[in-house]
Amino acid sequence: MKQKLSKTEAKNQIDEFFKNLKGKTSEDVKKIKKIAMGQKIKLGDKRKLFCKKCLMPFFNSSVSIKKGFMNVKCSKCGFGNRWNLKGEIDFGFHEHYGEGCC
Repeated sequence: MKQKLSKTEAKNQIDEFFKNLKGKTSEDVKKIKKIAMGQKIKLGDKRKLFCKKCLMPFFNSSVSIKKGFMNVKCSKCGFGNRWNLKGEIDFGFHEHYGEGCC
């Protein structure tokens, strides 16, 4: 029987997942989305880190910004994702400068 996650545990698991997105597959993204939906946790700007059609994280994708819109073309399926850039985009993680190398 599966152990049920609390809402704070689910938030922590989601944050850890998006901190290291490199090497993740669409199946991993699907699992995290399912956890978020089950606990009614909004992903917010984190949903802009993967394609909404094939759920593959954006790596080596073409990005263009025109007239206040950010267009990202998925490198796997070719689907064009488009977002309005009215404010800043917050992905929930921040780089700490001066800690470690590169």
